[in-house]
Amino acid sequence: MTTLPLSRARIVAAAIDLIEREGADAVSMRRIAAELGVGVMSLYNHVPTKDALLDGVAEAVLSEIEFTDDPDADWTDRVRIQARAFRQIAHHYPRCTMLVVSRQLHSAAGLLPVERALATLRSAGFDGPDAVRVLRLFIAFVVGSLLREVGVTPTFAPTDHRHLAGAEAADPALFPEVSALAPLLGACDHEAEFAFGVELLIQAITVHPARREGTR
Repeated sequence: MTTLPLSRARIVAAAIDLIEREGADAVSMRRIAAELGVGVMSLYNHVPTKDALLDGVAEAVLSEIEFTDDPDADWTDRVRIQARAFRQIAHHYPRCTMLVVSRQLHSAAGLLPVERALATLRSAGFDGPDAVRVLRLFIAFVVGSLLREVGVTPTFAPTDHRHLAGAEAADPALFPEVSALAPLLGACDHEAEFAFGVELLIQAITVHPARREGTR
């Protein structure tokens, strides 16, 4: 069997695989070397530090986002497409995506999604400061949705019957709404809720007074 030569791409791929299996805390240069069957020092010829390796992971994941939005389309459609594109890559790399949103990237791969989102919001009629604020609002929503979807923040979206049983057992006199809505609190259609949230945000920013009318 032919052994592939060691390269930055191969090292980053090994880190991505490890993160998806065990989480970002499992990553170390020694562990990656063991995964690849090479000496630790050989990694430094391609990746100078662990921090650079994690940046490489984030950039590799971001580079796989497929942007198919039409710049001539209405800005609301472009927002929907961009949000779905990010969610799709998060499905492929849920643990790596959490790494992506925790790192400040200045490479082309890291800046391209930001550039597209800001261009879309500017075309919607927002000035620079408000475009940045709206972008951060969307990022907060997308990250929060992802955290809930991967089970990091299960509040009101339990993934097992123990939580549901607790809601159903709540005293109706003290918690009438919790008791009545326990079955809904115990279930979560992540795709439907993501779409609902995106539409709600779009509607809100459509009528925001800071947005200039007459823009696409």
